[in-house]
Amino acid sequence: MTVSTTGARHRAAHRPTTPLTDFANAATGSMATVGRRTAVVAASSGLVVSMLASPAAAAPSSDVASAALPSVDTASLTDAARAVLETSPVVSVAASTQWSFDAPQVSAVTPASKKRAVQRVSRSSVRTANAPTPQSVSGNAVLEIAARYVGVPYRWGGTTPAGFDCSGFTQYVFAQLGIHLPRTSESQQSAGTVVARADARPGDLIWTPDHVAIYAGGNLQIDEPRTGGSAQFRSIWQSNPVFIRVV
Repeated sequence: MTVSTTGARHRAAHRPTTPLTDFANAATGSMATVGRRTAVVAASSGLVVSMLASPAAAAPSSDVASAALPSVDTASLTDAARAVLETSPVVSVAASTQWSFDAPQVSAVTPASKKRAVQRVSRSSVRTANAPTPQSVSGNAVLEIAARYVGVPYRWGGTTPAGFDCSGFTQYVFAQLGIHLPRTSESQQSAGTVVARADARPGDLIWTPDHVAIYAGGNLQIDEPRTGGSAQFRSIWQSNPVFIRVV
């Protein structure tokens, strides 16, 4: 009988394997391979590479976009403005300086003042065009008063020195002597005594239909003629005038 002295061989103990074990080994091998390659690239280029385990740890897209924007050189953009400021003149004023300015004088022309100015001009121009004051005016109360208003413009219905019509003029002149005449030329016809032309005296009224004047002696009268005219001494132009003595 042969006795074998060789002991029985037993298989070394090891962990049981499962399908998950195989998957883990494969993944570990792949990571090792990737790690080695990354280390090689990092070592050769001098870059530090960080490996992230999952997509959840990836950098936000906004950071990537920010990193891609070029830098702006603000100094070069302001060079032109700085050059202008450096070359601009510097104005300095002493603290004791006193400021002053001349204000122009402004005068307002109102419609009333303009009208008065026009009247003054028109009256002065009319005065130069009128006949000379007759000698009969001197010492005659009626004619002296009437002569004051030479140049006053004719105004229909006017009874003041702002403007007269023919009967308004005679009424106003006689009123200065305390003599009241009716308002219209027709009514003034009966305000006194009719005299012949040969007997007429300076200061009498000269009446014709629709007009009345004051006799100034010789062949002259003073009256307010018509629209556009003014009080003036002039020749008697009426045909067959009636002379009326009031005083």
